[in-house]
Amino acid sequence: MTDVRTARTARPGTAHRLAALAEDVLGTALPVRLRAWDGSEAGPADGPVVVVRSRRALRRLLWEPGELGLAQAYVTGELDVEGDLAHALRTLWAAARERGPHAPRPGLADRTRAAAEALRLGAVGPRPAPPAARARLRGGLRGRARDRAAISHHHDLSDDFYRLLLGEPMAWSCGYWADEEADRTPAEAQYAKLELVCRKLAVVPGARLLDIGCGWGSLTLYAAERHKAQVTAVTLAHEQAAFVRREVRERGLEHRVEVVCQDYRDIDGGAYDAVAAIEMGEHVGDAEYPAFAAALRRLVRPRGRVLVQQMSRGRNAPGGGPFIEAYIAPDMHMRPLGETVTLLEGGGLEVRSVESLREHYVRTVAAWHRTLEDRWADVVRLVGEETARVWRLCLAGGALAFEEGRMGVDQILCVRPTSLGDSGMPGSPEGWYAGPARP
Repeated sequence: MTDVRTARTARPGTAHRLAALAEDVLGTALPVRLRAWDGSEAGPADGPVVVVRSRRALRRLLWEPGELGLAQAYVTGELDVEGDLAHALRTLWAAARERGPHAPRPGLADRTRAAAEALRLGAVGPRPAPPAARARLRGGLRGRARDRAAISHHHDLSDDFYRLLLGEPMAWSCGYWADEEADRTPAEAQYAKLELVCRKLAVVPGARLLDIGCGWGSLTLYAAERHKAQVTAVTLAHEQAAFVRREVRERGLEHRVEVVCQDYRDIDGGAYDAVAAIEMGEHVGDAEYPAFAAALRRLVRPRGRVLVQQMSRGRNAPGGGPFIEAYIAPDMHMRPLGETVTLLEGGGLEVRSVESLREHYVRTVAAWHRTLEDRWADVVRLVGEETARVWRLCLAGGALAFEEGRMGVDQILCVRPTSLGDSGMPGSPEGWYAGPARP
């Protein structure tokens, strides 16, 4: 069998020793070029260049093998990538696919050799402290205090940061590019998504809309201004609630919009004409989702509509993964689309339409990533270097996950039928896709 691993030199530098160590653990040739802290290099000459700036990066991997250790080393700057981060991630994922899902795992002998080599390299030592940007949640999973802390970590970073990153209309969710309008700006794509949601929900003047997980109010404000709806906006994030209330006052929408800072489990009343949950269901949790689906049905009137826009994972894909769940969206849970549809139906809703927006999210995240890079100095000023690197890694990796089908996002339109099965739905959805891209 031909040995395709990186060639060893007579007097190997640190990079060659690191490459040999990585290849012994991975069981395959290294797909990237390594540059170590002593200036030595190893690996394919045409591969993306990964710079290991200090022994601490290796120590992190000893304590936290895999994605999370690599991500922490990148976030702290102990490990870096020259040039296009997305290209490096694409190369690494391609190598992982070539190994296949049943590639052999390192055995005890492999781990022992790795530890001995790390010791010789001077990388053995106490566990490094995690980056400050890592979420630190307390309490039982899905407890209300923990859920509030998770949402606050995700959304309360800085209104100015999100305004810079997301642009108008501050929607932290997938935009919508129609085929005939491929040159839409990111803002126009977001307004097109909001219009599509309103049309699918049949939002008309005076309609009562419940916006669960309202974010910075993009749907709430659009439905109230454009469609003259009566909107109740619900969020767990105090900073977001304050932001939406300011926008409501500035736009003179107090008579149409109520902003409530509470858990969806505490929403009273019901008989809403329409209910929207835009990329909020990922934060509900697996065990709690049946109760969430039942709550959606309870809150909407018979013949009323519910739209859930939610991220999903491929059947054999990890979804968000440990980095996203530790640094961006703690306690997030994704499942394959079919399982979510089954849960919504189990809650008493009739699923009428499912539309994948996966390719739209590739464009959405790519636009956010361009803004991040173009405004890098401003981002660092607002949130600091470590957090800026967290978001660079998140956006580069997220766009790739959607591109390769490891993650998806879907609009699931449901209705609560009457006791006699009357849905009140039209025979065809022709009117959903017309209309303006922005107010």
